[in-house]
Amino acid sequence: MKDNRAHPSVSLKSRASQAATGLTLAALIFGSWLSLHFFSMFVFDLSLASLPLAIAIAAVQCWLSVGLFIVSHDAMHGSLVPGSKRINSAIGATLLFLYAGFSWTKMRGAHFDHHRLAGKKGDPDFDENHPAAFWPWYATFLRRYFGPGSIVFVFSVVIIYGLVLDVPLGKIVLLYGAPAIASSIQLFYFGTFRPHHHVDGKGETFADRHNARSENFGTLASLASCFHFGYHHEHHCRPDTPWWALPKVRREVLNKGAAA
Repeated sequence: MKDNRAHPSVSLKSRASQAATGLTLAALIFGSWLSLHFFSMFVFDLSLASLPLAIAIAAVQCWLSVGLFIVSHDAMHGSLVPGSKRINSAIGATLLFLYAGFSWTKMRGAHFDHHRLAGKKGDPDFDENHPAAFWPWYATFLRRYFGPGSIVFVFSVVIIYGLVLDVPLGKIVLLYGAPAIASSIQLFYFGTFRPHHHVDGKGETFADRHNARSENFGTLASLASCFHFGYHHEHHCRPDTPWWALPKVRREVLNKGAAA
């Protein structure tokens, strides 16, 4: 769903170089997430004295969980490894399953529906009944995506960790459950609600058919908030652009606007 009229084309690296960059960053995100997860579950000693560190670990794990989803999102668009549907599908499906037991086929289809019908009736990411209300829209979002498969996955992890591997319930809740829930809120807030919500609740005038807006965050704030997913209008216009290249697209858009 390219819209090269709305945004200047981006001179991305060659396919091989783009794949190398994407896979390297994906490995760093996944490796960090997995290492921190195992450390927090099986090594870290949770106590009142270590609670501040536990909260910091949970915050970092929340951000890394967002990263897992963003990498799988790139895989949906084929921008993780350009030209290799098999590798994109394998990595995307694995990360989505680890994130919350999500189905690759269902999530990928729903995401393409979102791009096709962004901000309109039929868009699975949009709540036409609550276009300006965060919590009702978030509840709708959860009902649509967090289905029986995800519930079984989460409960299976909790039961295995708690009853089989003897991980204390407090650690499971604070260092597994809380980061997972917080990451879903972070993804929804910065990646869906802020880009697509209606300010007055009665209607909104967007720049074009994508019905999306972008944040004015700097690069570091954009990375911290949602791995540059706040540059959302740029993403909708150039869905072939990987997450790590969105700041370049954003800068080109701003420079073009300043020169106009």
